Formats: sequence, structure tokens, C-alpha cells
Amino acid sequence: MRAMVLEKMGSPLVLKEVPSPIPKQNEVEIEVLACAVCRTDLHIVDGELPAPQLPLILGHQIVGRVKSPHSKFQQGDLVGVPWLGKSCGHCYYCTQKQENLCDTPTFTGYTVNGGFAEVVVAHEDYIFPIPKGYDPIQAAPLLCAGMIGYRSLQKVRDAKTIGFYGFGSAAHLLIQVAKHRNQKIYAFTKEGDTKGQKEAMQRGATWAGSSTEMPPEPLDGAIIFAPVGSLIPQALRALRKGGKVVCAGIHMSDIPSFPYDILWGERSIESVANLTRKDGEEFLTLAPKIPIVTEVTTYPLEKANEALDDLREGRISETAVITI
Repeated sequence: MRAMVLEKMGSPLVLKEVPSPIPKQNEVEIEVLACAVCRTDLHIVDGELPAPQLPLILGHQIVGRVKSPHSKFQQGDLVGVPWLGKSCGHCYYCTQKQENLCDTPTFTGYTVNGGFAEVVVAHEDYIFPIPKGYDPIQAAPLLCAGMIGYRSLQKVRDAKTIGFYGFGSAAHLLIQVAKHRNQKIYAFTKEGDTKGQKEAMQRGATWAGSSTEMPPEPLDGAIIFAPVGSLIPQALRALRKGGKVVCAGIHMSDIPSFPYDILWGERSIESVANLTRKDGEEFLTLAPKIPIVTEVTTYPLEKANEALDDLREGRISETAVITI
């Protein structure tokens, strides 16, 4: 099969012919149709998240069709494969239904090969049926930007006013959920990014401005999508007492020191790690009811490096999706 392979950290992916993966017990063989590109893929390529083993096939927002009959799926079923590939099932966290914190997890496109390829295998218990009404390309961003973004939004579910720091793929999806819940979104972008601010307003934000600005009213909560540690003190300053800052990414630059008084008043900071199957099931049930609309820019498999570069340089506001 064809695959785009990471052979060396910091180097472009290489298009290669590699053996098709053979499913083991409890695994499903899936023909990949689309795989959305995530900033985590960039963190791996750029060495900010060192890959456990090279060579590696990236990609963890996978949509494809089941290749052969299976006990849980029919041949041809449209399914999605997310970031969390498998949890151990017996550590403390797994027994508490917190498999997102499993001590020995498997991550798609990171500890096992992912979806920048023609075929992938995935554990049967960590695959989601794709809701009716979504084609593979439109569904792909739901598998990470959507699911982990949903988990982040759940952390401030009761908030009436929420700040989104960074307005990329996840924010594009989550603002639709927030509007469905009658929550007001305040969008923060890079200083001078008037295009991004205008786009946020067009998508339903109550206000949009630079991340260095203060919103017109205190926030009940804030979600930091951008991997920029200096945004945490800035978001704390924008919170009312009792508010929460949620860090949605798997990687973030160092957090600078900040005065205790901007944390005091029972403000809090919480990170989000991975997702649970419950998150995925809830989100994919909710998505067609709103309905959540995804906006994508597509690239053929052999153009995966171009997709990564466009994401890195901020040349696209939509989700990059690799089509196979």
C-alpha cells in the first residue's frame, strides 16, 4: 500500500510502498478514505513530541470503510478512528472509566501507525460509526478537533461567556456547539490577525480581538487551543472569580510565571488529555443534531507535506484533510 512515512524528525514525510498492516485479534482492517491533519501531527514532525519509534505513519482523524466482515461491523461500514487507539483496561484510570489517562495507552498515528496511508488497522472497541449525513471528508475533523474539543468544552459546560484563544479547526467546530447551547463566545487571535477576527465574527462570535486585549465583559471560562503558554496568564486576567482556563492541546510552550492575584478568587487551570469513548459517543450523537458543519481543504495523499506546511504557516483556516 502507499503511505506517507516519517523517517526522520524534522524532515518531510516520504511517499513509500509499504506492506499493508495485518489485523490482529480484536482489530479491524479499514480502507482509509480521508484523514484530517491535526496540529499534533506537526508537533510530532517538528520534534516537539518525539515519536516513540520511527519510521511512523502519522494521522489520527481517520474515516474509512471496513474491508472485511467483523463481529462488530459489516463489510463496507463507514467508521472513524480517533487519537486514542486503545487503553489497557485494568490500570487505576481505566477501572474509573478514565481511559484517557491510561498508564499504557496506544495512540493512533503516534505509538502505532495511522491514517496517512491506504489501509489502517484499529482496535474494535475504539472505533466509532460515522453518523448518517456525513461523507468521509466532512466527517474526518470530527475525530479529534471535534471530540477532544468537545471534551474541553464540557469542562466549562455551565459557562455563559467563554473565551476561545486560537480560532482554528477545533474552535470552528466548537463554536457551533456553544451557539447551540446559547453560550457567548469571545474569540482571541494573534495580534494583527484581522482576517481571523472577522471570520470568528462571521461564525457567530459575540466579540473578536487580539489575544493581548481584554474582552468587553469578564469570562466564565476560557479554552486555550493555541499551543502558547503565555496565553494562560492572559486568559486568567480575563476570567471572573471562580472561572476556569482549559488547556486543550497535547503540547504547549512553557508557561511564564504570573502573579498569584490573577489566580486567586478560586480561578483554576485544567488540562485536557486525550478523550474517552464516552466523549466520542456523545459528540457524534450531538453532531448531526445541531448539525455541525465542517469546512475543509483537501490534499491528495502525496501532498501531505504541503498540508502540514500550510497548517504550520497558517495559510488555511479550514481543516486540512488528506484524501486517499
